[in-house]
Amino acid sequence: MKYLKHLLAFTFLLSAFSSKAASILIPMDDVQKDHLKSYGIAFWVLKNGDEVDWLLNYRGGSFMTLYNKKTEDECKIRGVTYEVLADAKVSEIITQINDPSVNMDLVKLQKAPRVAVYSPKIGVLPSDDAVILVLKYAEIPFDIIYDAEILKDELPKYDWLHLHHEDFTGQYSKTGRGRNSSRFIADKQIQEATARQFGYKKVSKMKLAVAQRIRDFTAGGGFLFAMCSGADSFDIALAAANTDIVDETYDDDPPDPRAQSKLDFSQTFAFQNFTVVTGNGRGFSNIDTGPLHRSIGMENDFFTLFDFSAKWDVVPSMLTQDHDRVIKGFMGLATAFDKTKLKSGVTIMGEMKTMNEARYIHGEYGKGQWTFYGGHDPEDYQHGFNDPPTDLNLHPNSPGYRLILNNVLFPAAKKKKLKT
Repeated sequence: MKYLKHLLAFTFLLSAFSSKAASILIPMDDVQKDHLKSYGIAFWVLKNGDEVDWLLNYRGGSFMTLYNKKTEDECKIRGVTYEVLADAKVSEIITQINDPSVNMDLVKLQKAPRVAVYSPKIGVLPSDDAVILVLKYAEIPFDIIYDAEILKDELPKYDWLHLHHEDFTGQYSKTGRGRNSSRFIADKQIQEATARQFGYKKVSKMKLAVAQRIRDFTAGGGFLFAMCSGADSFDIALAAANTDIVDETYDDDPPDPRAQSKLDFSQTFAFQNFTVVTGNGRGFSNIDTGPLHRSIGMENDFFTLFDFSAKWDVVPSMLTQDHDRVIKGFMGLATAFDKTKLKSGVTIMGEMKTMNEARYIHGEYGKGQWTFYGGHDPEDYQHGFNDPPTDLNLHPNSPGYRLILNNVLFPAAKKKKLKT
């Protein structure tokens, strides 16, 4: 009996030691049952004060954290595939990742970023924004802010900002071509009321002020993510700060006939040498290559992610972590970016070479960083305004949606010293 008691005590101590030494691995290769909720687990761990190791290019960009029973339970509740690893196995993985001959790296995620989504608070369905959909699905907390909050200087509360599929030029996404539509009339009334509240005579001037505050937020160290028209109209508004590109349909006076010559490309993040559309036609400029300018069917529409060096190009490596390198294309108010309109410092992370278009780009601005992603919804090829929202329960392993969530976690990364 005495021997049995000693054996049980030893077994208990061994079990306790093993649990303390163990780690939880969340694989992000094809084994994973729910890639999107996996990001939510990583965020949840960070919110609870623990660190997460992001294993770049290891099994699709897996996550690893010290074993915690609560974390294991959370994985079970959310239906996320996980593995409990002994300390020896963890050491083996780290040794493999640190091998100079392999394209892998380990990045420590330390603090959950404060997330904000720039979006109207009324008159907008959840289906109007893929980021809202995936943040809710992954159970990542966020605030919705719009023009009033930004003009009240509330942006410094946040680390990461997503731009809704907005028109920063003040042309209501050109929906005014049907100027008698109820949607256009309601939107115009709301925007004009906000402009008056803050002392702007035109919506375009208010939107410019908002864009400039967002620019300053990024320059000060913020992380900006934009999709669809939130990307190109943002740069167009900044470039047109000293002129009027807005048709009288939207602001009751004609655009400046010399507007094109007055564009200042030094103010933009990503694009230069583009031509704006000042009339009442579709589109904002020739930055966007589709759908008006591209002849390609849905079955042939895709783009390829670049393979970056994880040890040297850490940032784009984080942003392109995925279990697939070929991503299905999808359309939007801004579908794809003409590569000839990109500034020299822009990093192309996803492209369709045959069309000479970039779909996923990144760059730095001041102390901050930005990412622009073309298209509206990665799992809805051509989303209509009244279409039902995408059900992400049907797409838990979406490679296109993973790119959004890479950006959400990106600000949590501990800065590494440059290797040059």
